[in-house]
Amino acid sequence: MLSTTTAKVRIGERVVGEGERTFVIAEIGINHNGSLEVAKRLIEGARATGCDAVKFQKRTPEACTPRQQWNVERETPWGRMRYIDYRRKVELTRGDYAAIDRYCRALGMVWFASCWDEESVEVIESFDPPCYKAASAALTDHALLGAMKATGKPLIVSTGMSTMAEIEAAVAALGIDRLLLAHSTSAYPCAAAELNLRMIQTLRARWPSVPIGYSGHETGLVPTFCAVSLGATFVERHVTLDRAMWGTDQAASVELGGLLRLVSGIRDIEASLGDGIKRVYDSERGAHSKLRRVRSAASSGGPEYPPDAADPHPVAAAAARRGNGMWSR
Repeated sequence: MLSTTTAKVRIGERVVGEGERTFVIAEIGINHNGSLEVAKRLIEGARATGCDAVKFQKRTPEACTPRQQWNVERETPWGRMRYIDYRRKVELTRGDYAAIDRYCRALGMVWFASCWDEESVEVIESFDPPCYKAASAALTDHALLGAMKATGKPLIVSTGMSTMAEIEAAVAALGIDRLLLAHSTSAYPCAAAELNLRMIQTLRARWPSVPIGYSGHETGLVPTFCAVSLGATFVERHVTLDRAMWGTDQAASVELGGLLRLVSGIRDIEASLGDGIKRVYDSERGAHSKLRRVRSAASSGGPEYPPDAADPHPVAAAAARRGNGMWSR
């Protein structure tokens, strides 16, 4: 944990916050559909595209599924089954997470999870993750938030489907130490008109010592690029092998080719934003020596050139010296 006077938090070996490289999270979530093999392919894909971390969603089906829905039958890719059995089918086991932990450690890939119940916190904590994530649905579950915060790890809290008063209450309950907030809209996929990306600036102004990020559920990449330009210090996007796969999050996910473009674009944005201090770059020197015009407001003649400047175009330069105003480039 870093000083609370700056909007920075350490996650593993990375510092996340103002002035740091954007922390890019590939959310695998439940897009693995209960398959460890699919989960591994997504981990490897996220690593190959340059993401900083992968994230899963961990639930205890019996704790997170309303009792009245347990016996409701539904069609699934595995045939017709009770809803509680379906929830168990798409959930990775403790053994699966042990395999994921070994796989990520071997690849040098950071992984963590959003936990939907206290039992899941205990399971994930056994693997010593560098941080936790609270889903937007859990923002008003202060007991669950407290269980994740009590591990002593940084906690990322998404703010979708929430009022400003609810966000204020969650922050008050948690305190700002080791806290990160993610602007989000909980629609899958989310329409552009409901993304409200300026909330990133609102959250930054309200909690200047808390790193603010963006968890996007839109189709396409442009809004996430805009989020980085508006100051998001970390971004999270769902990732999938194929957007046509079974699952409620697949349509709002990014396939691996898109994830590669996303990370590359974010790094270009970081490089292009600069520091806001005007300077003349070495790459401009050639154009400066050939093209720079110098003329005072009181001058009635044509433009003059710096002593070391070559004529940018002999005909245009001659015309300019005759005072007829013809000069281009």
